[in-house]
Amino acid sequence: MRCSPNPDKDRGRVYRRCGCRDDHRHQLGTTCPHLAADPHHGTWAFAVDTPPIDGHRRTVRRAGFPDELQARIALRRFNQGLALCVITDPRQRTAEYLQDWLDEKELRLKPTTMARYRAYTEQDLIPALGTIPLIDLTRQHLRAFVTTQLRRGRGRVTVHRILAALSSALSTAVHDGRMARNPAKPPILPRPASAPRRLWTEEQTARFLRFTHVTDPLYADLAELMIGSGIRKGEALALHWDDVHLPERVFFVRATLSVVDNNQMLLTTPKTKGSKAWVALSSRVVDALEDRAGTRAFGQITPAGGYVFHRHGRPLHPKNVLDHFHLLCDKAGVPRIALHDLRHLTASFATAAGVPMAVISKTLRHRTLSTSANIYTELTQLAARAAVDAVAWVLDNSDRAVLGRPVCHAQRPWRQRPRPHRRLPAYQQPRTEESSAPWPMWPGDHHATTS
Repeated sequence: MRCSPNPDKDRGRVYRRCGCRDDHRHQLGTTCPHLAADPHHGTWAFAVDTPPIDGHRRTVRRAGFPDELQARIALRRFNQGLALCVITDPRQRTAEYLQDWLDEKELRLKPTTMARYRAYTEQDLIPALGTIPLIDLTRQHLRAFVTTQLRRGRGRVTVHRILAALSSALSTAVHDGRMARNPAKPPILPRPASAPRRLWTEEQTARFLRFTHVTDPLYADLAELMIGSGIRKGEALALHWDDVHLPERVFFVRATLSVVDNNQMLLTTPKTKGSKAWVALSSRVVDALEDRAGTRAFGQITPAGGYVFHRHGRPLHPKNVLDHFHLLCDKAGVPRIALHDLRHLTASFATAAGVPMAVISKTLRHRTLSTSANIYTELTQLAARAAVDAVAWVLDNSDRAVLGRPVCHAQRPWRQRPRPHRRLPAYQQPRTEESSAPWPMWPGDHHATTS
C-alpha cells in the first residue's frame, strides 16, 4: 500500500448522527432535527480518507461511539495506524483481520503450518465468522460454531485444531490492543484424548526387520535407523550423507522433509530447537547405513552429500513411504502401525531394558521430561510399578533376615535383562554352551547378501 510518510495526525472528522428515517424510509443521518434539540440523541461517528490503494481513494466511516471523546480516541488510533501504513479499523470484520493475521504469520511459521492455518481460516472460520466485527466476536459465536461443526460430522480433533488456530489469532489481537480479552480462552472444546497406541512386540519387530532385509533393504535400513536412534520420519527422510559420521557413530539432525498440500516437498527446520542435535548410532544402525552406502542398495550409489534414503537421487515422498510400509507390514504378518510408531518403539525397548526416562527423553530430543512422560504414559506406569516392587523387595529381604521368612511375597523388581551400563560380574554371568553346529540362516538375516 502506498501512503504518505507523514500523514496529517488530524486527518478525518467527528460528527453525530442517528438512525431516524423520513416518510420514504430514508435515514436522516446528520440532518435529523432531534440532534440539535436532544444532546443524547443518536451516536457519534468519525470519517477519514485512507491513502489511495490501486489509484482509488476510500473513506472509512465508523459509528456507534457513545460520546465525542470515544469517537476522537478511535480516530486518533486510526491515524496512528496510518502513520505506519496500517489501517487499524476499529470496526474491522473478522474476515479482514484473519487475512491480515495470516500475512503476518507467513513471515515466521513453517510452510506446512501456514498451509494448515490458511485452510482452517479460509475454508472454516471466514465463512462462519467472517462478517462479525472483530470487537463484537463473543464466546457465544464460538459455541455456535463448534456445535454446527460437530453436527455436520466434523471430527472433534479437527474442530479442536480449528479453534486452536483461531485462539492464536485472537491472542495476537489482544496483544495488539484490538480486543480486551480472547473469547477462545479457556478452550471451548477440550483437547480430545489420544487414541490408544498399539506398538509391536520385540518378536514382531524382529520378524518385520528380517523380512524386509530380504524383500526391501531400503525400507529395512530406514526402519533400523528410526528404531535404533528414535528420530522422526521427516528427519530420517531428510538425512544427508554430509551429516553422517560412521567412524564416530554419530549423525546430525539438520532438517526435516515436509510436504505442503500433499504435493510440494521441501526441507524445513526440525520440530523444536532441541531437535537439531547430534544423535548416537548403535553398531546395528551403523551396519544398516554402511549397507545403504554400499553396493547392496540395488546399485543406486548416492552422490556425495546426497540423501541417505532416495530413489534415483530424489527424496522419498512421505505418503508413498507410509503406503509401502503398510504393505510390508501385511506381507510380514505384523499389525499395521504408523511409521512414527517406530520412534515409540525406541522408548518402549529402552524402558524395558531399564533405561531411565530422563535418558530416553534426551535420546528422543524432547523439549522437556514432562513431554516424554505425557506421551509414554503406559511406559511410566511400568516404571512406577517397578519402583514400588523394589520397595516391597527390600522390606521382604529385611523380614527374611529377621524372621527367616517374608511376611509378604513381593515380586523381584526389574525382571528385564540388566541395564546396558551395569555389567554383571564374571561369576554372575550365565554360562552358555557353544553349539558345534552352525547357526541356521534366518530368512532376511541382517548380514545376508542379496542380489
